[in-house]
Amino acid sequence: MAAGIPITHTPQWALYQQAVVDVELPGGPVRVTPAPPGVAVGRFPVPHGETIHVVTAHNPRGTHASRQHNHRAHQRLLGLLRGRGLAWWPAVGGDPAGRHTEVSVAIVGLSDDEARALGREFGQDAVFAWSAPAWRLLACFGAGEALTLGWRAAEGLSGSLPAGALSGCAEFPPGC
Repeated sequence: MAAGIPITHTPQWALYQQAVVDVELPGGPVRVTPAPPGVAVGRFPVPHGETIHVVTAHNPRGTHASRQHNHRAHQRLLGLLRGRGLAWWPAVGGDPAGRHTEVSVAIVGLSDDEARALGREFGQDAVFAWSAPAWRLLACFGAGEALTLGWRAAEGLSGSLPAGALSGCAEFPPGC
């Protein structure tokens, strides 16, 4: 992101709006794709109605980082989640064609402000917030800009997560 230019005024913001996220839920993988506002198709996986925030530690500030840097940053993110006792599932976000993907986590138990702060800690421009009624894109820097979209969740995608994405595996309390 260019210095002084809000992320919402950059080409990256349009790319984030099109991104898809694969989440490895206990019952199997789900692909979440953006949809027009007001559309919510599929099963929302959290019965309590909490928001699931999707955060990555890869490629801070939109710059391409080395594989080693991204791996270390992701391990630091996992350690932080474990230390805070947060529930999470492995996830991978990227462009719809799969040309660019980033290992991520789908976290339950954060507020939007906490998710943004976590994203900022790892140099992320934005994080996703998935709730029963909406799929939202939350800017991590600036004035707290957000974009609300709808979502579609397709279950049972085989092979959607890259090898190694599940290392450290999901930590979600039973019965949640």
